[in-house]
Amino acid sequence: MRHLIRSLALTGAAIAALAAPAVQAAEDLSSVCPNPIRMADTGIEGMGQLKDAFGPFSEEFKAVTGLDLAMFSLSNRTAAGNALQFDDVELVFAGPSEFVLFNQRQPIEILFTIERPHYGSSFYVKDESSIEELSDLEGSRIALKDAGSTSGHIIPSQMLVKAGLDLDRDLDIVMAGDARIAALVNDDVAAMGGGNRDIEKIEQLDPDGEYRVIAKSDRLPGDPVVMRANLPEACKTGLRDTLASNSDQLWEALISTERNEDKFLNRDSYMAFDIQPGDYEVVRQAYDAAGIDLN
Repeated sequence: MRHLIRSLALTGAAIAALAAPAVQAAEDLSSVCPNPIRMADTGIEGMGQLKDAFGPFSEEFKAVTGLDLAMFSLSNRTAAGNALQFDDVELVFAGPSEFVLFNQRQPIEILFTIERPHYGSSFYVKDESSIEELSDLEGSRIALKDAGSTSGHIIPSQMLVKAGLDLDRDLDIVMAGDARIAALVNDDVAAMGGGNRDIEKIEQLDPDGEYRVIAKSDRLPGDPVVMRANLPEACKTGLRDTLASNSDQLWEALISTERNEDKFLNRDSYMAFDIQPGDYEVVRQAYDAAGIDLN
């Protein structure tokens, strides 16, 4: 497994550790946790992108915990799950689908989540379309995002099934990835299913067009940072308590980079430390309802 991942320790300046306010004694966590503590992100490939996204956060993490944060580049979520299973990493920044996948393979715990009040799925059509609700899509070609995307594939698929549609018999589904927006704008599909924020991308590509939402999901659970369950209890408790006590400066560091500010929309998102594994059952149910293998 180790040949699949490359590490880079992102250390904070010593002066940052001295200047950080209301910080739990760093040596407490250094004595009970692995140092460096290793973290992967299932949504980023390449060490350069990881450093760009998490450099400031890693410095603040070092300041409040005394632990160097070593970021790992992984090729996909399967590799991330294997890295957790074989103790190659301690933490993984994941999405809801990845959490459900990891949790069925090995014991994991949630360190914190990024809660996004806007996070959910919507179906879009052009305003002049005759389609009023999801059941009207029978016999139509539609675009979804990437296979395995929680808001762009799994939840939209569940919504279609709940509307009485058979995903294979009644629909021509195109997994269009980033091209899903253009597919709708260019009339290549009758409708597009994706995240709630996709309306912003539609408006950017077609500022003079008019579109409407024909279906919208409930709010989805946030993106979790998960921990290996076999970490020492003192480490897990210390991480939760210390990060929660210093969540304001950690949050500001996390969203200080362009990638994370755009992804997490700092105007209304936040770090949460009271999320339970059961909160993700809605995602597992979506996989079951849509008949999609969780792998």
